[in-house]
Amino acid sequence: MFNPDTAPYAKAFLRLAEPAARSIGLELIPSRARNDAEFEHAIATLGEQPGGGLIVLPEATTNARSALIIALAARHRLPAIYAYRFQVLGGGLISYGVDLADSFRAAASYVVRIVTGEKPADLPVQAPTRFVLVVNYKTAQVLNLTVPTSILLRADEVVE
Repeated sequence: MFNPDTAPYAKAFLRLAEPAARSIGLELIPSRARNDAEFEHAIATLGEQPGGGLIVLPEATTNARSALIIALAARHRLPAIYAYRFQVLGGGLISYGVDLADSFRAAASYVVRIVTGEKPADLPVQAPTRFVLVVNYKTAQVLNLTVPTSILLRADEVVE
């Protein structure tokens, strides 16, 4: 799920994710939504499909509408994976993504370097180095899902 106007990387994500999904017998169905009504329609439609789930791409629109998406996924009993911990703390099922606090610390070190005279163009581009897996066990129970022990053991945090 993504807004095609604010997620320019969505095509690349789909191109990379589709072969992986096919290799485990899943079909990816892009779900584009730009406003609340479109999110509601898309999630309701997905919720009607047996065995469905939702991957919410991290981008401005989905991030701003996290509470709505989480509520709709719960209402339609649709398991969903998000990019950020705050979405799982807000009731989402699972998140896997960059550690935002770690990214902010790295950005702060760059600010210090720039303020002390280094040219921004001379600083190397940094990729995230820490990713976190967060599972909301309570949401899994509400959805009547069994989270494999291997996932629970790998999780950086389990919300109960």
